[in-house]
Amino acid sequence: MKTRAALCHVLAVLSVSLLVVQAPMMGQGAAAPPEAPKFKGKAPVSNDIIKVKLPRAQETQLSNGAYLMVLEDHRVPSVRFEIIMIGAGGYYDPPGMPGLADTTASLMDEGTTTKSSEQIAQALDTMAASVSVSANEGSQIATVTGSALTDQFDAVLALASDVLLHPSFPEKEIGLYKVRTRAGLEEQRSDPDFLRQERYSKAVYGGHPASSVGVTRESLEKMNRDTLVSFHKSNYVPDHAIIGVSGDITLAEARAKFEAALKGWTKSGTPLPGVTDPPDHGELKIALVNRSASVQTALMIGELAISRTDPDYDAMVVMNQILGGSNGRLYRELRERKGYTYGVYSNTRSLRYRGDWRAQMDVRTDVTEPALRDLLGEINKIRDEQVPLDEFKDAQRSLTASFALSLEDPAGLLNLYIVRQLYKFPVDYWDRYTDRIAAVTPAQVQAVARKYLDPKRLQIVAVGDATKITTSLRSFGTVQVFDDEGKPSK
Repeated sequence: MKTRAALCHVLAVLSVSLLVVQAPMMGQGAAAPPEAPKFKGKAPVSNDIIKVKLPRAQETQLSNGAYLMVLEDHRVPSVRFEIIMIGAGGYYDPPGMPGLADTTASLMDEGTTTKSSEQIAQALDTMAASVSVSANEGSQIATVTGSALTDQFDAVLALASDVLLHPSFPEKEIGLYKVRTRAGLEEQRSDPDFLRQERYSKAVYGGHPASSVGVTRESLEKMNRDTLVSFHKSNYVPDHAIIGVSGDITLAEARAKFEAALKGWTKSGTPLPGVTDPPDHGELKIALVNRSASVQTALMIGELAISRTDPDYDAMVVMNQILGGSNGRLYRELRERKGYTYGVYSNTRSLRYRGDWRAQMDVRTDVTEPALRDLLGEINKIRDEQVPLDEFKDAQRSLTASFALSLEDPAGLLNLYIVRQLYKFPVDYWDRYTDRIAAVTPAQVQAVARKYLDPKRLQIVAVGDATKITTSLRSFGTVQVFDDEGKPSK
């Protein structure tokens, strides 16, 4: 106790001494009373445009037609690569066979003509490396991705090449995949996120390939080894492939290694696969997927918007940041001020064909109507009123700052070059990104909002208890009800 009392006494003396030393002297040496602290209420900001200049990727064409891009970074002894096949994504699933591209990709690393699934997994585990294959629904591309320490790169590239060129699609693995997928298909019917996405995709994209949300029970049963082998043979060709490499490797080394590893991957003469825009979805429609006894409503609204190469793209990015980006209007109004939801956001899906703008949130059943009304109100507001300059500048700064931070990630940096090549953007496209964002004006933001966010053409999807929210939804228009199997209710 004595020690503690002595310590308190010393601290008190020090505090008084500091006050005497720091206080200005007035008159007879008396200290003036300290001024109250002043707070500005916000962090200082700069109006200067962030300038970025990306390190240049070195590029060349391989003998089989694949386009090689190498981003050297010798700070860490590791290499990452992506082999991208244009024409092998879910966009090119055959009619009546949704999910074939994804299934093909999922099974390619489950066995080759020389290695079993267990041998592939064991080899990767031993080398602390990775190799994976993916093909998203609605996408043009499938991707073989790999990473390895520099001294293991040759072995990992050889393994990735084996997976790419010689998948065997063993009957045993196909059977196991079907068992897992059947269980997943049953489970997803109870997932409001899946039900929302499924119904929204049908509403916006109709019968276009972008409407697919993956394999179905029917398409899964149609798939067999022959369909997988045929899709792989026809679509995994090098003619229009892009190979992106980053890390501890030079262009000369990468070219020699990929030429050797892929020597059996020869040109097929296949023309560059095309795409078409989805059909017009028409006027406003409201779809309700009945999920009995649900205590929440899962909402998604949106409509067709733009492709990735559209001249309006940069203005659309800024508009979306203001409306539904991080700490955007939807978040501040619907979550912070009204407390309707834990999270609400929007985004634009832009590929080579015309994509969509969408917003989504989960709300309590009893606030379904006011939450949807306020969301629509924010859409009308950004259409009808120019964004105040301070709010507009904050959105621009947020976009450019997050872009600058993203350049610290080698994988993200490599992806920028891949995007540039996929869409045939100019060499300095990303160097000028912050300038383009800064050049967007409030008038342009209002113009794209008016052009692409038309309340009379929005597609509204709700997943919830139909007995509790149907009447609320009817205040916005005619409601069509579906069951959790996606079938219209009678």
